[in-house]
Amino acid sequence: MSTTTEWLTSLGMSEYAERFADNKIDFSVLPDLTDQDLEKLGVVLGDRRKMLRAIANLESVEKKTSAVTISAVAPAEPRHQDTAERRQVTVMFSDLVGSTALSVRMDPEDLREVISAYQKCVAETVRRFGGFVAKYMGDGVLVYFGYPQAHEDDAERAVRAGLELIAAVSALKSPASLQTRVGIATGLVVVGDLIGSGEAQERGIVGETPNLAARLQALAKPNTVVIAEGTRKLLGNLFELECLGAKDLKGISGPVRVFAALRAGSAEGRFEALHGSGLTDLVGRDEEVELLMRRWSKAKTGEGQVVLLSGEAGIGKSRLTAALLERLASGPHTRLRYFCSPQHTDSAFYPIIGQMERAAGLAHDDTPKAKLDKLDALLAQTSTSKQAAALFAEMLSLPNAGRYPALDLAPQQRRQKTLEALTSQLAGLASQRPVLMIFEDVHWIDPTSVEALNRIVERLKNLPALLIITFRPEFSAPWAGQSHVMSLMLSRLGNATRPPSSKASSGTRRFHLT
Repeated sequence: MSTTTEWLTSLGMSEYAERFADNKIDFSVLPDLTDQDLEKLGVVLGDRRKMLRAIANLESVEKKTSAVTISAVAPAEPRHQDTAERRQVTVMFSDLVGSTALSVRMDPEDLREVISAYQKCVAETVRRFGGFVAKYMGDGVLVYFGYPQAHEDDAERAVRAGLELIAAVSALKSPASLQTRVGIATGLVVVGDLIGSGEAQERGIVGETPNLAARLQALAKPNTVVIAEGTRKLLGNLFELECLGAKDLKGISGPVRVFAALRAGSAEGRFEALHGSGLTDLVGRDEEVELLMRRWSKAKTGEGQVVLLSGEAGIGKSRLTAALLERLASGPHTRLRYFCSPQHTDSAFYPIIGQMERAAGLAHDDTPKAKLDKLDALLAQTSTSKQAAALFAEMLSLPNAGRYPALDLAPQQRRQKTLEALTSQLAGLASQRPVLMIFEDVHWIDPTSVEALNRIVERLKNLPALLIITFRPEFSAPWAGQSHVMSLMLSRLGNATRPPSSKASSGTRRFHLT
């Protein structure tokens, strides 16, 4: 009811309507009326009691209505500030091949166990490479690289994870042979609390990239990783790729060039793989190059030298070592290059294994016998003992096959013997001609390789050898402070034409070059 007249009529007291109107009594005033007020208005005692009860009931209804309104609004979640952002993300979509056929042949409980094992395998594999499992979709898994945590090499991580996933799924113990397909795409998306609710809301991304990854997965053959052009551009020569041409994909505007990722590339290091042969001129680092040349000259006399070369990512550490290699290219020396990897910080001897595989010329399609023959040819250059050769073959995961003596050693003894063999290998090479060793990205080094470096730094002080160790500032080099060790910290160039300056600090010889 909208007026006091209607209210009074509903009570059977319409005769008082005119008096209420003359005294301007409306619904806002009713709760304040007392018995005395009604008596002054000429309302008889019985009607006064009825009106007061009706007013009390009216107040109760108002309170209930108000309470219902408040309770209906209260449970609603507070409006969160929109935290969505645009960022580049690499998306992987992995699918179990032939799951429909498996569902026909297998009991539902058995099929559930197979799919569960597959999903667990995917999750464990991608997480080792920094991937984030966003969603399980039956026999498919959606994975993000670059969200919620971004890395400088997310595209590379995704492809390595995809290749590793194929091997891991194939190795799963299952009533049926399992295969997977992987699609990978990179692009700008909007990420944040945009879709779904609860947990799903935090994991949503919006953009063409997830759809493209799913389409690429559908295009892939079993046990194949297919990537889009946008991902390929970020990989350089880190992987061997096969161009599959331009494809028309449903829901994607225009043809998309796609590639199959076959395996890791054969480039010597990350710097060469990402930059190829098109290096720009080195500007403003003349003093650093000359300093390294002086260290090399001293090392060649038999006074081994170590240079700890540190600096932020992208500041030019690898470019500086490349310039040194160019300067020394025409002189007689043995070059040994080692590359640490962010994906192998727990893989024992990883940079050392990589160097030995490249030096021996091992190819992925070589037979075990061919690999052993190549290893023997490499080790023959330094008259390596049969026992050391057996240790190196084991380090490279090559079968002994009766070629070398069987080694009955405890794990700790085996590691110590391998470390000794590596140090002896360096001494053998240095006895023939000066050695230039470059250990790159040591901030990603594995603990066992640190042990090897400890021995090398100590041993080469009396060898014609120069060891350059590159790393980022967050790594604390344990070799600083020794008489034959010098620290060289690269700073950003404020002006390419400004001459560099250097400062020496106590203890180890430390030069801060800008």
